[in-house]
Amino acid sequence: MPAPLTIVLALYPGVTHLDFTGPHQVLCRLPGATVIAASETGAPINADGLTFANLSRLADIESCDVICVPGGLGCTAAMNDAAFMHQIKRLAGDARYVTSVCTGSLILAAAGLLKGKRAACHWAWRDLLPLFGAIVDDGRVVRDGHIITGGGVTAGIDFALTLAAEIAGAEVAQTIQLSLEYAPAPPFDAGRPETAPLEVLARVKALMAPMQAERRAAAMRAAS
Repeated sequence: MPAPLTIVLALYPGVTHLDFTGPHQVLCRLPGATVIAASETGAPINADGLTFANLSRLADIESCDVICVPGGLGCTAAMNDAAFMHQIKRLAGDARYVTSVCTGSLILAAAGLLKGKRAACHWAWRDLLPLFGAIVDDGRVVRDGHIITGGGVTAGIDFALTLAAEIAGAEVAQTIQLSLEYAPAPPFDAGRPETAPLEVLARVKALMAPMQAERRAAAMRAAS
């Protein structure tokens, strides 16, 4: 029988649901795994118009083998929430793997967990990582010791398969991949700023521009 494995997904208001539902779909199929979705108070969380209920309370979780922090528009508010951040630091303290998806790495960084560590993040926000002493890595999945971080949103599935292979072996990870028929073949090569058409990149940057100053200010508050 596989050894019991506790995986905690730490949620907060404004989280991006695919950041955690993608990894959840993979990790819940790991033999012996118990995957717990939790919020600071245990209250339901709104994520891009969907509400996730029946969540555990972070403080009620004694420890875990893996903590995963997803990203989302609410990440900068979360990193300035002292109660939430206390639980992240506590659970990460003795976890075998400390992980994130997308801008969840900013929360890990604000918790002081990424100093001197290489980390991935969504391409639009990874320039905030050095505020916390982290080293930007543009990889889709980045490992530095026991810390594994995924890039933006959909990278969470690649991250989860990487973690599954680390924990249970490549064959188990590939079995999960096949069972989910995960064989990406996007209709456009526009998923990275390096490959997207210039006009598309300009459009996305314009959409994100109003958030830039506010997010940087919030990140600087957390860093201080």
